[in-house]
Amino acid sequence: MARGAAKGARRRVRGAPPVRARGRSAEDWWWDRLAPSGSGYHLLQADSMLLVLPGPGPARARTHRRAARRAHRLRPPGTCAVAAKAKPRPAPAPEAPQGPDPGWGDRIPLEILLQIFGLLVATDGPMPFLGRAARVCRRWHEAASQPALWHTVTLSPPLAGRPALGEAKAEKKLLASLEWLMPTRFSQLQRLTLIHWKSQVHPVLKLVSESCPRLTFLKLSDCHGVTPDTLIMLAKACPQLHSLDIQHSMVESTAVVSFLEEAGPRMQKLWLTYSSQTTAILGALLGSCCPQLQVLEVSTGINRNSTPLQLPVEALQQGCPQLQVLRLLNLMWLPKPSGRVVTPGPGFPGLEELCLASSTCNFVSNEVLGRLLHGSPNLRLLDLRGCARITPAGLRDLPCQELEQLHLGLYGMSDRLTLVKEGSALLTQKWCHTLRELDLSGQGFSEKDLDHALAAFSGIPGGSRPALCSLNLRGTRVTPSTVSSVISSCPGLLYLNLESCRCLPRGLKRAYRGPEEVQWCLEQLLTSLPPLS
Repeated sequence: MARGAAKGARRRVRGAPPVRARGRSAEDWWWDRLAPSGSGYHLLQADSMLLVLPGPGPARARTHRRAARRAHRLRPPGTCAVAAKAKPRPAPAPEAPQGPDPGWGDRIPLEILLQIFGLLVATDGPMPFLGRAARVCRRWHEAASQPALWHTVTLSPPLAGRPALGEAKAEKKLLASLEWLMPTRFSQLQRLTLIHWKSQVHPVLKLVSESCPRLTFLKLSDCHGVTPDTLIMLAKACPQLHSLDIQHSMVESTAVVSFLEEAGPRMQKLWLTYSSQTTAILGALLGSCCPQLQVLEVSTGINRNSTPLQLPVEALQQGCPQLQVLRLLNLMWLPKPSGRVVTPGPGFPGLEELCLASSTCNFVSNEVLGRLLHGSPNLRLLDLRGCARITPAGLRDLPCQELEQLHLGLYGMSDRLTLVKEGSALLTQKWCHTLRELDLSGQGFSEKDLDHALAAFSGIPGGSRPALCSLNLRGTRVTPSTVSSVISSCPGLLYLNLESCRCLPRGLKRAYRGPEEVQWCLEQLLTSLPPLS
C-alpha cells in the first residue's frame, strides 16, 4: 500500500512540468505555441477568436503579470478573501457589436453630395428621390433641401384616372404638402409641369406666384379650371416667365389672351391645341402681341378637329418676325389666298424648323410654301409629310442651301392620289452634302428616277463623305442595286426602312436599325444580285 503510493508519487514527480513553468497561464502557453518569439507572427485576440497575423505584434508585459501572480501566491491565506470583500472586481463592460459605421453619410462633404444629387436629379427629376434622401441623415437632409436642386418639377395627383371624388381628395392632399414644400424648396424653380389637375389648379398656381419668382416655363397638361385672373397673377409675379404650354388642357381663350397681353413682350415659346377658341389667340399673335416669339406649335387634340385653320402667312410674318420654329401639326390648314396683287411678306429670317405634317391631305402647295420660306435661308428641318401637292420642282426653288432633315412621306394616302414620278434627283443634288435624314416613303418615283437621285450620295464634290444617317424608302420602287450602292456610299447610315418595297427580294423588306443590321442588309443584297457578265 505504502509502496504503491510511493510509486504514484514518483510518477507524478517525474511527469510534472518544471518549477519555472508552473506559474504560466493557459493564455501564455497558447501564445508561445501559436506565435513563438522570433517566428515573424503575433497573436491578436478578437471577439470570439484568436488571429495569427504576420509581423511583430505589440509588446506583452509578461513580467508584470508573473510578478503579480507570484505576489498573489505568497500572500497569507486569509488576505485574499478580505481584499476581495473590501474591493470587489468591476464587471467587464459589454463590447459594442461591430457593424457598419452609422455615421458614414456625415463624412461626405456637402459639395460632393450636391454634385451627386444633381446628377440624379438631371436624369430622374427631384421627386421622389430628394424626398427619400432627406430621411437618411442630417447631412443628406441639408443637401436635399438646397433650392438649386429643385429647378425642374412635375406635379401630378397620385389618383389620376379615378372617380371625381377620389381625384379631388388626392389633389387636396398634395396641395397641403405643397403649402410647406414650395416656400422652402421652390425658390429657384424654373420649369413646372402640372398634369391631371382638375379642381385645385388655382390654389397651386397661386402658391407658385408667391414662391417661384424665377419661373421661366409652365406646362399645363389635362388641367381644368384655369381662369384669366390666375394667369394674369402668374404673369405679374413671375417676370422671367417666357414659355407657356397649354396643349390638351381646357383653358379659356380669354385667359390666354389676357396672359399674352400682360407677358407678351417677353414671350418666346407657345404651345396650343387647336379648337374653336384658338382663333382669338392667333389673332392676338397676328396683332404683334408677342414680337419676340421664337417657337409656335399648334396641333389637334385626341379628338381630331375637322374645322379648317385659316392663318394668313404674311400677317404671321409681320406679327412674329423672330420665329425660329413653326409647327402646324395634323391640321387642315387653309392659307388665305394672296390676292391678285401679290405683296410678299417680310418672311422669317431666323426660321430653322418648319413642320406641316398631317395624316390627311392638306391644301399646302408650292405657292404657299414659297410664301412661307422665301426669306428663310437658315432652314434646317422641313417636315411636309402628307403634303401631296408639294413637288420636287417647288422644293428646288427654296432659298435654304443647308437643309439637314427632309420628310416627304405619304402614309396611307398614296393609293388615292396621282403622284409625281420624276424629279427626286432635284432634291438630292441640292442637299446631298448636308442631308442627315431623308424620308421618301410612299412617293411614286420610278426605279430609274430613284437610282439617279440616290446616286448623288456617291458623287459628292470634294470627296467628302455624305452625312446621311437615316433613310426611309418604305413603299417605293427602289431596286437592290440602288440600295446596295447607297449603303456603300454612306458609312454612317444607322436607319434604313425598306418595308413594302416591291422590287426587293423577300426577306429583306423590313426596317434596319444600327450599323450591324444595315451591313447585314448590304451583304444579303450583294449575294442576291446577279453576277456581272
